[in-house]
Amino acid sequence: MSFSTIKIIQPVSVTSTKTTARSQEKSLLDPLKLNNNSFLGSTYKLRSISSKSNFPSFIRRSSSISAVSDVVKEKKIKSNAISNLLITKEEGLVLYEDMVLGRAFEDMCAQMYYRGKMFGFVHLYNGQEAVSTGFIKLLKKEDSVVSTYRDHVHALSKGVPAREVMSELFGKATGCCRGQGGSMHMFSKEHNLIGGFAFIGEGIPVATGAAFTSRYKREVLKQADCDYVTCAFFGDGTCNNGQFFECLNMAALWKLPIIFVVENNLWAIGMSHLRSTSDPEIWKKGPAFGMPGIHVDGMDVLKVREVAKEAVDRARRGEGPTLIECETYRLRGHSLADPDELRDPEEKAKYGARDPIKALKKYMFENNLVTEVELKAVEKKIDELIEDAVEFAEASPHPERSQLLENVFADPKGFGIGPDGKYRCEDPKFTQGTAHDECIALDGLPRCRAGCVVFLAGKGEELEFQI
Repeated sequence: MSFSTIKIIQPVSVTSTKTTARSQEKSLLDPLKLNNNSFLGSTYKLRSISSKSNFPSFIRRSSSISAVSDVVKEKKIKSNAISNLLITKEEGLVLYEDMVLGRAFEDMCAQMYYRGKMFGFVHLYNGQEAVSTGFIKLLKKEDSVVSTYRDHVHALSKGVPAREVMSELFGKATGCCRGQGGSMHMFSKEHNLIGGFAFIGEGIPVATGAAFTSRYKREVLKQADCDYVTCAFFGDGTCNNGQFFECLNMAALWKLPIIFVVENNLWAIGMSHLRSTSDPEIWKKGPAFGMPGIHVDGMDVLKVREVAKEAVDRARRGEGPTLIECETYRLRGHSLADPDELRDPEEKAKYGARDPIKALKKYMFENNLVTEVELKAVEKKIDELIEDAVEFAEASPHPERSQLLENVFADPKGFGIGPDGKYRCEDPKFTQGTAHDECIALDGLPRCRAGCVVFLAGKGEELEFQI
């Protein structure tokens, strides 16, 4: 499937006084007609608008086109008259193993959290595995991934060992951030996982910078083999944030190799997406900046994978960014501290029935790709891997106290920690030569260089500041 093959209706002039399709078209996500939507993403057709450089003279409207699964099936039939399978057996097993790993890991996190092994807020990814697996398993090791506070599964999909992720959640020194990041700040330089960002939207500019780095290396530093791309994951609530729009503009302007992946699970903590956004169809925001906007069923890993493949390929070809809205659903509360009382039980049951792991399993069985024995073997392997990760995390040591100030200052050995490896702040002479003891007497009052009045507690004693 190629975005370029999608039919586009003739441009409609902004100055036209005639009634256009825009005025006649009703929102697919009409909040007043929610009862008609069994699943917002499954009953509608894939929508994509790709734009040239005609803005603002024209507005391009997309016509009705086939759903992702139909487009993919047609493509496969043309390329292989014998089979119309969307995946091979090997590909299916890779996808299944990664999704089962993510689900089993998160379920174990819930157990460990309630046993007091993890602290702070822990946000689980249950139900959204098709998005992480569908995108990240297509990437190279050198490609970058930028995540949110719901980042455990993104880390696992990118190749960070389960031991390291679990240890990080336990706050242990063997974690991928040596126990200093915790649940919301996973990071791995080795696997190009850039984070793990607790505040919504703050990872998008970082991802844009990573994509700029790839283009700079290729075009300025002449590293011809640098075709690396960046995937930025974020939720529907983030799409009302200013950084989102700024980075869409910058990425389109500079044709950066980045894919903006919206994990629209329909709820921003306890706020329904339909109540908080003037136009809930997030994919439309892509064409406004001159990039393709795609909507896909985020509960179907095969649909996600095909859309992701085209977006990744076009980014590698230097054709610029893509915005993809994956309509999905989290099967747990916002965090493990959330009783999840705001969402309707019927809504949760409806989406629970569309479990992406069960859907992939059903597809592979129906097409005789795998046997029950083979899938049981995968599940057994994952169970053992998770048990090993927990045992490893529990046995791992806590970080040393001397680690506290590392990665805080640009030169930790010159400020936070002395040449002898000890904290400089523990040295009685630590403040010598600083504003703490270099005062300038003005009007008879001792003052520090910042102009604050200094009150001396006594000769040879530390200074107290009062502003």
